[in-house]
Amino acid sequence: MDGSVVRRDELATEEPMEIRVSAGARSRAVAVTMRTPGADFELVAGFLHSEGVAGVRRISYCVDSSSSGGAGDDSDDADDRVTRQRFNVVTAWLDELPDLAPLERYGYTSSACGVCGKASLDALRARGLRSMAGDRARIPVETLLSLPDRLRQTQGVFGRTGGLHAAAVFDPAGELLCVREDVGRHNAVDKVVGWAALAGRLPLSGHLLLVSGRTSYEILQKAVAAQIPIVCAISAPSSLAVSMAEEFGVTLVGFLRDGRCNVYAGADRITPQTS
Repeated sequence: MDGSVVRRDELATEEPMEIRVSAGARSRAVAVTMRTPGADFELVAGFLHSEGVAGVRRISYCVDSSSSGGAGDDSDDADDRVTRQRFNVVTAWLDELPDLAPLERYGYTSSACGVCGKASLDALRARGLRSMAGDRARIPVETLLSLPDRLRQTQGVFGRTGGLHAAAVFDPAGELLCVREDVGRHNAVDKVVGWAALAGRLPLSGHLLLVSGRTSYEILQKAVAAQIPIVCAISAPSSLAVSMAEEFGVTLVGFLRDGRCNVYAGADRITPQTS
């Protein structure tokens, strides 16, 4: 025997989900994303908020109605029809359809990539997003260094599969408010932003976002849209993420692990350790 063992393993789930927007009789698909099922409505709310789509009245799964009879059955009787939920299609109902041209870059979104470099800082400037340089958020360094362990303790599915990213929102006192997991790091952020949107807690001024992987442009875009002044990551930021943090007044922390971190922008929000 070579010592090998055959056993069952638990894997992270990845499935496609189509995001649609509707207003009155008009409906349009705006994106298909690969995601981990769960908190789908939060994902949609966060995605749309990050893209500047406002006026969401409600979010629902798509419902199909089809005849329960055989081929050629043209009965209009409601009792002869079967209603099926389609949990891979989610519709956001809006007061009116906005200009959806900015969303055309999202034909298909993989779990590894959000805007895939097709957006730029110019797009954010055009939306008039406000700099957070004046946000008076502060966090003691000892509190900051404790956050990764607190996040890890909440990552139940990651603990079983090792295959999910996580995003978490902490309040100004360092209390964990919301954590979500997903195969896509940008999806995890959309879910926590969507949680805040659906709970009426936006903007998240004074709060902190922690992500389990690296910090890329799309993560900063979502944080700026939610007005989160402190963004931290277990791994490294990209050069564009640093540029964006500097321009929009975001404190950007990377390599937050093993009792240390690097601060790439906005170091004044991190206060010295208390004695």
